Amino acid sequence: MATFEEQLVEHRSYLMRFARLQLRNDAWAEDAVSETLLAALSKPQSFGNRSQLKTWLVGILKHKVIDLLRSNARTVAATDAQADEEGDELDRLSFRADGHFAETPNDWGNPDQTLQQVQFFQVLDACMERLPPALGRLFLMREWLELSSQEVCKELSLTPTNLYVQLHRARLRLQECLNIHWFGKHGA
Repeated sequence: MATFEEQLVEHRSYLMRFARLQLRNDAWAEDAVSETLLAALSKPQSFGNRSQLKTWLVGILKHKVIDLLRSNARTVAATDAQADEEGDELDRLSFRADGHFAETPNDWGNPDQTLQQVQFFQVLDACMERLPPALGRLFLMREWLELSSQEVCKELSLTPTNLYVQLHRARLRLQECLNIHWFGKHGA
């Protein structure tokens, strides 16, 4: 049976992938994962087998990612003018003047069943990677790290209105990407 240290090493590549996706910066991801593993090694008794080791490590990593995002808030808060322009164009293509979808969205079938498929998450990860960095970080802070809207606004120096506009754009881009690369191929 693998030692606790060996089990941590086995999860390192997954943690790196998760951190890269969240932070979009290899150096920051390396720091977050290293700090996560050090925290786990310093207090192995905290694990206590109450959950899977991977789940426990991801929980620690989420806090490390949040700390890094906070300490690098100026970099994260940098506006992405190109993303704004692309978001406006996507809004124009996706919606009519009355706010309804220009085209009926693809049938997404059974979302619960889809979420059980590992390949879906690989496609979702790829779609997340395609988001402009500012949108990706904002989306991940709100949806994956589960920071409150107020916390995200504070950390990124955004108004609530701007946050909701940016989240809308991120969700729209992800929907478009998933329609093309997942639901279009595997549609019901």
